[in-house]
Amino acid sequence: MNFRSLEDFWAFYMNQHSKASTRRWHFAGTLFSILFFFCSLLFSWWFLLLVPFSGYGCAFYSHLFVERNFPETLRHPFWSLMCDFKMFGFMLTGNMDREIKRLGKRPVLQVF
Repeated sequence: MNFRSLEDFWAFYMNQHSKASTRRWHFAGTLFSILFFFCSLLFSWWFLLLVPFSGYGCAFYSHLFVERNFPETLRHPFWSLMCDFKMFGFMLTGNMDREIKRLGKRPVLQVF
């Protein structure tokens, strides 16, 4: 698929993250990546090795076992990373449900 803008990709990205559990796994991975990045600045550069493993590990797990789709970061690495931080921001501020409604998508209800 070819996307003309980040906004076009964002709508597709959110469709690939329809389950709340998938978004939570991404949030956790992004949060750990940020924490490990700051630990590398404050303590030791070795923490940098944990940045991609924590972020991508949580994301890939959620796509393979929760959402059951293919991680788009392999096809569109830059836009996926940008949208991951955008989703992280919406979740951090409590605006994710509003954004899902704006895009015209219904969140998939889950027990977990």
